[in-house]
Amino acid sequence: MESIGIKRITITNLRSMVKEMTKERTFVFIKPDGVKRGLVGEILSRFERKGFKIKALKMKWLTIEEAEQLYSIHRGKPFFKNLVKFVTSGPIVAFILEGNSAIEVVRTMIGATDARKAQPGTIRGDYGLDIEANIIHASDSRESFEREYKVIFNENEIISDY
Repeated sequence: MESIGIKRITITNLRSMVKEMTKERTFVFIKPDGVKRGLVGEILSRFERKGFKIKALKMKWLTIEEAEQLYSIHRGKPFFKNLVKFVTSGPIVAFILEGNSAIEVVRTMIGATDARKAQPGTIRGDYGLDIEANIIHASDSRESFEREYKVIFNENEIISDY
């Protein structure tokens, strides 16, 4: 069969194909409270130990315009101005992670938005203080990822393979 260009599908090939299909990227940033408290290394190491690859990494101080873009889905809500003020109050550390089911797994790892309700063992459960000072943000969907990462990163800043 291989002589006419058809490859045999083996269990190994099939596993590899399934694994590749579930590989995705997500956008994450450690908020000013996490940076100020010196939690960047601890948080990044959790994701690396889970098997995620860091495809881009940057420390920056968000402008008001960038913060408003990142949180545009909350525009008009009562907490929007405070959220923008908080994330522009100090530097953030933004990164793109890649791995199997990255969006879902990272969201599970970070825990509930309100850190007071987040489970112990999650990033917010272990380090967050409340709904605002909750240490970290992560994209909640592929659409959010596509919109959010472009606020911080250019395509040429993302490592494709290593």
